[in-house]
Amino acid sequence: MGDAEAAHIPVMLDRIVRLLSPALSAPGAVVVDATLGLGGHSEALLSAHPGLRLVGVDRDPSALARSERRLAPFSDRTDFVHAVYDDVPGVLDDLGIAEVQGVLLDLGVSSPQLDEADRGFAYSYDAPLDMRMDRTQARTAADVVNTYSAAELARILRVYGEERFAGRVAQAIVRARAGAPIDSTRRLADLVRDAIPAATRRTGGNPAKRTFQALRIEVNAELAILERTLPAAVSRLAVGGRIAVLSYHSLEDRITKRALAALATDTTPPDLPVPLPDRQPELRLLTRGAESPPEEENVRNPRAASARLRAAERIREP
Repeated sequence: MGDAEAAHIPVMLDRIVRLLSPALSAPGAVVVDATLGLGGHSEALLSAHPGLRLVGVDRDPSALARSERRLAPFSDRTDFVHAVYDDVPGVLDDLGIAEVQGVLLDLGVSSPQLDEADRGFAYSYDAPLDMRMDRTQARTAADVVNTYSAAELARILRVYGEERFAGRVAQAIVRARAGAPIDSTRRLADLVRDAIPAATRRTGGNPAKRTFQALRIEVNAELAILERTLPAAVSRLAVGGRIAVLSYHSLEDRITKRALAALATDTTPPDLPVPLPDRQPELRLLTRGAESPPEEENVRNPRAASARLRAAERIREP
C-alpha cells in the first residue's frame, strides 16, 4: 500500500463489521460499498468473510485506483465501478446482480481528498478552489463562489454550513470578486475570517470551516444525492440484508434518520383494528438513535469525532 492507504484509519470499523456481518456470512453474499474511498471497511469485510463479493463504487477515480491496489489480494471477489452512489441500482443491473446482502455508505469527504492540497477541499492549504469529488464533472467551488448571487451564496452557507453570519460572508465574497475572481482556498479563507466578528473568531476553530463545508456540499450535490440513494439502496437489499450509514454532520444524519425511520414504521391507519400486511415495516432499526465513536477512537483518529452511525435490516419485501 501507499502512504495514504497505510495511514488511513476507517471510522468505527469494528462496529460496522459487527453490524453487517450477520448478513454477509453465507457464500455468495454481496456487499456494496457505495462510497469506497480507500477501501478500509471493505478490506475488513472481505477478510472476515471468505465467500463475500464486493461491489466497490466511488465517484472519485483516484480513490477507486487506490482501493483497487489495496484490495488486490481479493481481486477474484471484487468489482470496482466509477459512479455516484445514487446509481447503485444501475451499477447492480450492469453487473447482473438482482439483490445484495449489505450496503455501506461512509459519507463526506475522504482523508486523501482533504490531505491532497490540489483538491481544494481544505482551508489549511493554499490551492485552487476546486472541491470536486469527481474531477470529471464541470462545476467547481470557484464557479459557485464567482457566479452565484449574494442571496444564493447566503442560502447555501446558512443551510449547508449552518453559518450564523452567512449574509455577511456572502456580501464579502461578492465585493471581493468584483475586483478579481476568487480562485484560491487561501483567499477565500481570509475573506471569511475577516467577515466574521472578532469575538466569534476566538472560539470554535477555523472560521472558514462552515463555509468550506457548505461549498463542498453544493459543488457535489451531496444532500440531494443522499436523499435519492437511501431508498434506492434499500430497494436492492435482500430480506435479511443490512445497511449501515456513517454521517459526519447533522444534515446528513437527519436525512438518514428520516429515510430509515420511514421504512421502519407501520403505516396502518390508526383507526383500523388490525395491522395491514402491506403497511408493515420494511426495515428493523439496528441502532438506537445514532451511535458515536468511542472516546478512545476519537483520541486515535480525531476525524472520527463527528461521525454518527445508523444501521437497519431488511425484514420484508415492499
